[in-house]
Amino acid sequence: MPKDFYVKKKEKDKTIAKERIEELFKQAKEVFKKDSSLANRYVKLARNIAMKTKTKIPSNLKKNFCKHCYSFLKPGINCRVRTKDNKLIYYCLNCKKYMRTVLKKPK
Repeated sequence: MPKDFYVKKKEKDKTIAKERIEELFKQAKEVFKKDSSLANRYVKLARNIAMKTKTKIPSNLKKNFCKHCYSFLKPGINCRVRTKDNKLIYYCLNCKKYMRTVLKKPK
């Protein structure tokens, strides 16, 4: 029985998906003050689009949602941001989990 081969998505589909992801994050940012659950829904939709089309979420948008509970993060409201030992630490106040990213050292 032959193996199922990986089918590459077209570049056109990936660019449309990336535009849609960016639009969903923009809408989530706008609607967060009024309805945070709707903002979380937008993040989940953006993640589903990224997974379905096998595209990466842009790195500047990756810091805008929790990697554990997938809720939209707004520093000072439902997220705490700290720096320690050249690491940027995000603490989600919804699920009480940490996310760490390495800060680049200046040359």
